[in-house]
Amino acid sequence: MRVFADLHLHSKYSRGCSKNLDLENLVNFSKLKGLTLLITGDFTHPLWFKEIKKKLKEDGGAYKIGKEEVYFLVGGEISSIFSRKNKVYKIHFLVILPDLETAEKLNKKLALYGKFESDGRPTFGLDIIDLLKIILDVYDKTIIIPAHIWTPHFSLYGSNSGFDSIYEAFNDYVKYISAVETGLSSDPNMNWRLPELDNISIVSFSDSHSPYTYRIGREATLFELEKISFENLHKALNSPDEKNKILMTIEFFPEEGKYHFDGHRFCKVRFSPEESKKNNYICPVCQKKVTIGVLSRVEKLAKRPQDFVDPKRPPFKKTVPLAEILAQIYKTGVNLKIVEETYLKIIKNFGPELEILSGNYEKEKMKESFYDVYLALEKIEKGEIILEPGYDGEYGKVIIKLDEEKEKTLFKKTKTLF
Repeated sequence: MRVFADLHLHSKYSRGCSKNLDLENLVNFSKLKGLTLLITGDFTHPLWFKEIKKKLKEDGGAYKIGKEEVYFLVGGEISSIFSRKNKVYKIHFLVILPDLETAEKLNKKLALYGKFESDGRPTFGLDIIDLLKIILDVYDKTIIIPAHIWTPHFSLYGSNSGFDSIYEAFNDYVKYISAVETGLSSDPNMNWRLPELDNISIVSFSDSHSPYTYRIGREATLFELEKISFENLHKALNSPDEKNKILMTIEFFPEEGKYHFDGHRFCKVRFSPEESKKNNYICPVCQKKVTIGVLSRVEKLAKRPQDFVDPKRPPFKKTVPLAEILAQIYKTGVNLKIVEETYLKIIKNFGPELEILSGNYEKEKMKESFYDVYLALEKIEKGEIILEPGYDGEYGKVIIKLDEEKEKTLFKKTKTLF
């Protein structure tokens, strides 16, 4: 079965996250989005763990709320901050466990090394290898996925506090790494340029801090799974076959991510990698070092050219969340009522958002009923867009080239449907 999964989410107990980020909202918005498999997130937080234990019921290797067809696996993001050879490293990684009982055992072990109450994303002052030893000692098939591996802060390859090699970071424990997560500011193609990742699965998830459809599943991985279960996900990532494997990933345009280019957002200085080199990585406004973004970091570590394609890898599709498309059409924000109403009408007529963004929709019907949306999707597909890269924590922009003379009002085109 085809399964769209988003396995990097948080809860209302993580810092900077929406208070509406609960299980019920995740289920409801996932049905609109087309996500079938989620992670609980924040499994170490005592109040959240109590809630997921109470509300989630085991169903054949995964968990559900009642009869809802949205499944959960138990897991979350962990932060490791440590020193090696007088350098400080900060790495975030995802942990996915087979069941609540195993999670409870792991929580008891981890509680010896830190406090969980203040943040759903716990931080440990342990070397990441020592942390993996603790986790794998509880369950040796735990799914371990280094998160958003290129972002400058808190990542495997990050320019500020990361390593130059996955082997340098994990040594012999590389064999326990099930996959790496691209992050919003890189796409799979950029990761293919590192030969050391050739035998490791590449996945993409949202790292959402709210439950809304323009956040969850903004990046997602489409799996073929014989059945939704921890065991089959483990197979798909570590030893894929025809029954359990990655089919494709849905991607942000990496330029839209917050760390694609270099720069200083407070100084309003944005540099491409070439411009950074020209300026010796110094901000011309404040004379301090700029934040080195993902593209520069990839260029530094890559062993292959930009146009390298790995034919063995699953394909990927770069797109824009439907709510963002509608916001551009209406020249408004994603939260406005007109965007929400039109979004719901489109989903009602064409099915879940991720299927639409994947190209699985009736194009002629869309052209007739929602011409502006059809036009926008076609332009995104053809690359008729303007990209303003993000930098130093500032999101980039994807501007769709909608010709003024071709724009119609959605209400005129949809009046026969509703």
